[in-house]
Amino acid sequence: MVAIFLRSLVFNVLFYIGLVFWIIVGIPTFLMPRRGIVTVAQLWARSSICMMRVICNIKVEYRGVEKIPDGPLIVASKHQSMWETFALLQFFPEPLFILKRELKWIPFFGWYLIKTNMIGVKRGAGGRSLTTMTRRAGEEVRRGRQLIIFPEGTRTAVDAPPQYKAGVAQVYVDSGVRCLPVALNSGLFWPRRTFMRYPGTLVVEFLDPLPPGLSRNEFTARVSAAIEAATRRLVAAGREEQARLFGGVPAKAA
Repeated sequence: MVAIFLRSLVFNVLFYIGLVFWIIVGIPTFLMPRRGIVTVAQLWARSSICMMRVICNIKVEYRGVEKIPDGPLIVASKHQSMWETFALLQFFPEPLFILKRELKWIPFFGWYLIKTNMIGVKRGAGGRSLTTMTRRAGEEVRRGRQLIIFPEGTRTAVDAPPQYKAGVAQVYVDSGVRCLPVALNSGLFWPRRTFMRYPGTLVVEFLDPLPPGLSRNEFTARVSAAIEAATRRLVAAGREEQARLFGGVPAKAA
């Protein structure tokens, strides 16, 4: 465990140094179309994932990539870690996120969010804010963007009971586009609320897209059932691998 601690420490230091590096590299993109800064963000994601493998011995496997549709799309992903907030950028040419509006106030980083026209919302603002957010998200998706959204609204522990929010279903109904469910087991390797990074194989699985036109209730039932079933399977396989790596005792995931 001492080696894992030291590797985690080195990785985290280099991860944030890398973030600063890519923020500086991205400065000229303020004079370019949105695609410029998206490309820089994708390079940051790939470099961070490569560094994660080299330093922390965390391999990443992507399954079902061939199922990703072209064009406007809602990407509904399980959210166990910070990892997927940047890793999923690699697969979508016009990514869109809904995020806390306070992030836009951070110098440079927040300016990039504004440049890429991300949707900022005020937490706890009530129903009117939710309505405005879903309407704008629907408009952006219909223009051809891919909304990467976490239906539970926040990172959850690996074994936490799922609590899917109403927002993703409302955006789905309003936008009239397909939804791509995504399952993963990132919380086993990049747990929330700790800097520890545990070795193993992090798996992301793109599931069968849901067609447009489902009712809100049917959509919620189908997307949650698909994500949760696949996530349980991936977590179980990840824990088996960790048990082998750690001599029968899986690493603790928060």
